[in-house]
Amino acid sequence: MYRAIGMIELTSIARGIYATDLMLKTAYVEVVSATAVCPGKFIAIVHGDVSAVESSISVGVETAGEYLVDSFVLANVHQAVFPAITATTMPDGTGALGIMESFSLSSMIIAADAALKAADIQALELRLGSGLGGKAYFTFTGDVAAVQAGIEAGKAIVVEKGLLVDVEVIPSPAKKLWTTLF
Repeated sequence: MYRAIGMIELTSIARGIYATDLMLKTAYVEVVSATAVCPGKFIAIVHGDVSAVESSISVGVETAGEYLVDSFVLANVHQAVFPAITATTMPDGTGALGIMESFSLSSMIIAADAALKAADIQALELRLGSGLGGKAYFTFTGDVAAVQAGIEAGKAIVVEKGLLVDVEVIPSPAKKLWTTLF
């Protein structure tokens, strides 16, 4: 079980690929995602043991240089974050629907982790920049009180950086809406 996740976000795709290569050569980490995202940026997300992720991200930040937008290392990450990033989650059931939207990809990962730790919710998807003009969003489900608690915990992270777009809680989503989300 991996205990940490880290990410670098760059304005250069070429430098992002180069930095990712060095990150993987520096420490034993696994790639969660290494891809170009809108609007012409590159993200590299790795996971592994905390010290390995810290070493890998440190090299990524140094290599990114003037192309660095943001980076983070998050120890003791909630395990539901990983499948949400790759959109491989299916909820046990459906309840209320929570949606958080941000201008920051890295902040949304940290916010999703905070929401998952704060409430009994199930992650659905953590979409990072692809086809979103550089924005990110996180969707999750649970009972109304849990979804609201998750929203408040995640919102606090994104508001602190001033990059919140919107949050919504839908207490009883239409059945047809769920089919569009999976």
